[in-house]
Amino acid sequence: MASVSSARESLSHALNNRFLPNLEYLLQGSILDSAVEHLMHRLKGLCDNVDTSPETFHDLEVCMSLRQPNSNQPLLLRVRRALGRDAPFQMRYLGQPEVDQRRPTLVRSCMDCACTNGILEFLTEMGFRLEFEYIAKGYMFRKGRMKITVSKLIKIIPGKQQDMANEPISQSYIVELSVVAPTGQENVGEEMRVFAEQLKPLVQLDKIDYKRLGSMP
Repeated sequence: MASVSSARESLSHALNNRFLPNLEYLLQGSILDSAVEHLMHRLKGLCDNVDTSPETFHDLEVCMSLRQPNSNQPLLLRVRRALGRDAPFQMRYLGQPEVDQRRPTLVRSCMDCACTNGILEFLTEMGFRLEFEYIAKGYMFRKGRMKITVSKLIKIIPGKQQDMANEPISQSYIVELSVVAPTGQENVGEEMRVFAEQLKPLVQLDKIDYKRLGSMP
């Protein structure tokens, strides 16, 4: 238990003191199922490696929360694992998004690391609790340092195996344009804005203020 307490204190200290060198620059949007093929063709023409098919993914994502003393905001960590193939679990911390009208994108602190398959049990021992989980299935494109994902979000159906869940959350795909870069590279946002313009009118990518919407991304 001492090691769990120490790990929790070290994590809280790092996050509270912003020991996170990377920022994620992010634009998001959605597109109806009926129009997604048109978007895929547009992305194949704009992105790198146009002669090959885009990379596919089929992942389970779990969001865990930890209530922090003297704070109204819980600490959220996301754990993602690939379904149907052998790959390390991925854990991600995302800070509170900063919506600055002078910036073309949303910006938030970001930390990613690979983990063993016991990470969820370890987080539970630290006091984390399950907030929500879902399956993300879709395609990933790259344009230089930019990453573009087109994802269908699928509900976890109680009583069914995770890889057999097949009930979409909506009749649309989530489209995300993102870059993870060291602090201080403000030109990233302008690159993303220019790329996002090339996807119109198929999809409108924007910086979404989730505080105003009252929900988490």
